[in-house]
Amino acid sequence: EEQDLCRHAAEIGEFIRAGLKAQFNGVAGVMEVRGAGLMIGIELDRPCAELVRRALEQGLLINVTADSVVRLLPPLVIQRDEAAQLIEMLGKLIKEFLAG
Repeated sequence: EEQDLCRHAAEIGEFIRAGLKAQFNGVAGVMEVRGAGLMIGIELDRPCAELVRRALEQGLLINVTADSVVRLLPPLVIQRDEAAQLIEMLGKLIKEFLAG
């Protein structure tokens, strides 16, 4: 409560979702970007477990659920500049995966 983390999570989560939606606008293979607060999912049209290893190689920790949903759970204290870096790195990674 002292740090107003609920409001912060809602604002940064919306920033990340909007950024990812912009990254993937018109990209074949991306079905949906969704989430609540900082719980974010990117649904792809194919199995994508391979992305976990590729992301880890670039210093990103992600998870894949339901075989085709990239799940992000960034920390509550993530800052806007870190979120922008996440959007850029993950956008590039997923686009490369889908192109390959």
